[in-house]
Amino acid sequence: MKPIARIPYGKQHIDSNDLTIVKQSLKASLITTGSYVLNFEKKLKKYLGSRYALSCNSGTSAIHLAMMAAEIKQGDNIIMPSVNFVASGNIAKMLNANIFLADVDPLSGQMTGTSVEECIKKNKLKKIKLLVTMYLGGYPDNITEFYNLKKKFNFLILEDACHALGASYQFKNRFLKIGSCKHSDIAAFSLHPLKSITTGEGGVVSTNNRKFYEKLKLLRSHGIVKNKDPFNHKYNVKFSGLNNRLSDINCALGITQLKKIKKFITKKKLFSKYYDNIFKNITGIKLGHSQLNKNISAWHLYILIINFSYFKTTRLKFMKYLYKKNIISQVHYIPIYMHSNFKKLEKNYLINTKSYYDRCISIPLYYDMSAKQQNKVVLEIKNFLKIK
Repeated sequence: MKPIARIPYGKQHIDSNDLTIVKQSLKASLITTGSYVLNFEKKLKKYLGSRYALSCNSGTSAIHLAMMAAEIKQGDNIIMPSVNFVASGNIAKMLNANIFLADVDPLSGQMTGTSVEECIKKNKLKKIKLLVTMYLGGYPDNITEFYNLKKKFNFLILEDACHALGASYQFKNRFLKIGSCKHSDIAAFSLHPLKSITTGEGGVVSTNNRKFYEKLKLLRSHGIVKNKDPFNHKYNVKFSGLNNRLSDINCALGITQLKKIKKFITKKKLFSKYYDNIFKNITGIKLGHSQLNKNISAWHLYILIINFSYFKTTRLKFMKYLYKKNIISQVHYIPIYMHSNFKKLEKNYLINTKSYYDRCISIPLYYDMSAKQQNKVVLEIKNFLKIK
């Protein structure tokens, strides 16, 4: 008897073209630091509209490399959103930086220009080295606000764009890709199976800063500077780097996945609009993304903001019910300060964070989802919440 197929909250799409190019890459003379890596990075740079793009072995590595290139060190002040995956916080802590959390919008779960200024004021920050932004669910908000604050407070901006490959934002009647770094110093992406495209595991760093790029290349491979003379075995370790390289096998998959990113996002947008039409006018439910501005989401996640008290239930009961109906939901994310590793961080001014966290829920959204599956998700949510 076959097990019942569950509807996940996200899933990769692999087709015959992906299988073919991966098989071809295995026949190459170099399956690491070879032509597929160079080709993938060239295509990424063109797609993003940045001067430089560098592949690495995870989104976490991308953030780590970016912070290292920015020379984050002990005592540096870093501001980041209170709601995010823990990668940025962990890396900043490992580098002995001082972490300050900015509150988030209660619907989008994203940091705002106002909340950044409040964080600066509440913590009496005189000097800030880095602002880490994060586009929760793939929707890019408040980019130009952060850029204006960069000019005011003289800090660097790292875009934690792990959810947002393929997203764009409007600026002066044109659209700019997240990762073009027109309003930031450096951006980091994830190529995990649940993201916009996948290389299995993988990440990308983009920048327009040549100095950063040259350092990123060294840091990705142990900080080694090789001798240009092929007969001279000596090399020099210039920085304390790690092996963060992505193999040609992974990059081969990335090449064919990148060709499909537009259709991936377009289809997920259609699913999202269907959800929007169902849930936008239901009392007790709000959409976890803005419908007011014209920015283009990567649609990594579809997040609902549900007032579970209004429906006289709890999120745990809701998730357990969906699970029994073979539907997987998820929470994105537990606020940083709720983890024991960050419990000492100041949190008293984070008024909206708990409100967002208590009500957020991610429901299934992925390219291969069928209309039948989506209708099942909608039906079971309505059944549990007793919505007619």
